[in-house]
Amino acid sequence: QLQPVESGGGSVQAGGSLRLSCAASGYTYSRHCIGWFRQAPGKDREGVAIINTRSGSVYYSDSVKGRFTISQDNAKNTLYLQMNSLKPEDTATYYCAARQALGGGVYSSPNAYASWGQGTQVTVSS
Repeated sequence: QLQPVESGGGSVQAGGSLRLSCAASGYTYSRHCIGWFRQAPGKDREGVAIINTRSGSVYYSDSVKGRFTISQDNAKNTLYLQMNSLKPEDTATYYCAARQALGGGVYSSPNAYASWGQGTQVTVSS
């Protein structure tokens, strides 16, 4: 059973950086889609950065391209999200989610994921 656990959220001023971590136990690293989603108050949950560990394909939402980087530490079964040049509109609860990869593509819709972490808050002040 997949069980992601997020950490690393916090408060930062605009232009600052944060790194989120997701320790995901119970999954076979080589054949899953695992990534980061976020949900701001009053908004739908959206995919931010997701990787297919089977194919190496990566998805970034347009709003974070060039600022956020997803990476993984195979030995630690840990996923990271490096967030640079943060903006107030990045303020949200960030979730890590994982699912089995059935092919080489990336599932970017939250509806495709059943295993979710508890979330970590990121607040960016102007």
